Amino acid sequence: MKNLFLSTFALLSVTFGYSQSASKTAKAVTAPVKNIIIVHGAFADGSGWRGVHDILAAKGYNVTIVQNPLTSLEDDVATVNRALAKQDGPAILVGHSWGGTVITEAGTDPKVAGLVYVAALQPQAGESSLDLAKTVTPAPENGILPPDANGLLYFSKEKFHAGFAGGVSKAESDFMYASQAPIALKAFITPVTQTSWKNKPSWAVLATQDKSITPELQHNMTKRAGSVVKEVKASHIVYITHPKEVADVIVAASLGANKAK
Repeated sequence: MKNLFLSTFALLSVTFGYSQSASKTAKAVTAPVKNIIIVHGAFADGSGWRGVHDILAAKGYNVTIVQNPLTSLEDDVATVNRALAKQDGPAILVGHSWGGTVITEAGTDPKVAGLVYVAALQPQAGESSLDLAKTVTPAPENGILPPDANGLLYFSKEKFHAGFAGGVSKAESDFMYASQAPIALKAFITPVTQTSWKNKPSWAVLATQDKSITPELQHNMTKRAGSVVKEVKASHIVYITHPKEVADVIVAASLGANKAK
């Protein structure tokens, strides 16, 4: 009888221990990803993401906003990789515009749990940003100028408000123009070598009034990638004019990334 009691006790202990372990594992798998890395696009820097940052930070997320040098695809990816290396666990990569190209290349890092494209480019291996831009007719408001003597691209002053910064005041648009960050032509013509959205779950904010990356192009890219899409009636700077909607998509990605594995 004593041996039977001890055997039963041992079995219950093992079963209870397994149940606790399984429960912990289940919680680990379904827990939201708390690290968010935001990658800005061309002609802007990370400061415009303050609204999204504050919403996410208030919800307990650890938000990192990288400042891309915009000198080449390789340089921008290296900047994101350094940010990823500092994270204490899995992260969601968020890319706006050109930043979408960057996170597509950087997203193969093991720490990346999911990708969020915000009015962004979504190339696949062998494609450059320019390749994608050529697949549709650009909007007449698009104001990217030819490269200057240093091989840098700027957005024109005359078209900046209508073509890039719709939805904010003219005064704010003028400031954004004056503080724009040019991008090297080299970055736009360099093909990506990785297609992280084929192996990582992806979400997208599709800006339906975008004049820089047209809604048609965004639709084509998100459909090809199989991204979960949220349409927002906004311009290219949807992250500035509609921070809550953008933050909501990032939160959805943080909750859904592990479940998608």
